[in-house]
Amino acid sequence: MALKATIFKAQVQISDLNRHYYEGHALTLARHPSETDARLMVRLLAFCLYANERLVFTKGISTDDEPDLWQHSLSGEIERWIELGQPDERRLRQACGRAREVIVINYGGRSSDIWWDQNRDGLKRLRNLRVLDLDSDTVQSLSELAGRNMELQCTLDSGQMWLGNADSTVEISPTVRQEIESN
Repeated sequence: MALKATIFKAQVQISDLNRHYYEGHALTLARHPSETDARLMVRLLAFCLYANERLVFTKGISTDDEPDLWQHSLSGEIERWIELGQPDERRLRQACGRAREVIVINYGGRSSDIWWDQNRDGLKRLRNLRVLDLDSDTVQSLSELAGRNMELQCTLDSGQMWLGNADSTVEISPTVRQEIESN
């Protein structure tokens, strides 16, 4: 018998001082049986970083042709494609051809550095790709916020981010490995 996804609910208040975006979101996240709390919380963090009324979680791990999150325009084009972890360079090239903006949030500790070193030259050619890296301690702290019913506050300001609940707050400083080239 196949294991079923575990459902997590999150009420998130987002204050993004960089974009002047101040909204509350009631989110439902399905955690695949093979997904860890750390990965679930990185998905939630990705939503907070790029929050928009059209940004949605996809089937993620259980499908090969969708990212972890994406945002479509009103006319159906893919505006933003967000991948977690260490995706294959070929997959990212395809995503860059399909979406206006592709973001990778890399969070694997030492394996993140190895992935970047092996793929950097090929990824540098992708002008609409942004690569962010989260350190292992931050990801571990995020996983400790995970709960089946979460009430979280998120603040973003000048490259810094704070995500927390009533008991604790995690300070997040993503490292930018690659930025999208402006025209």
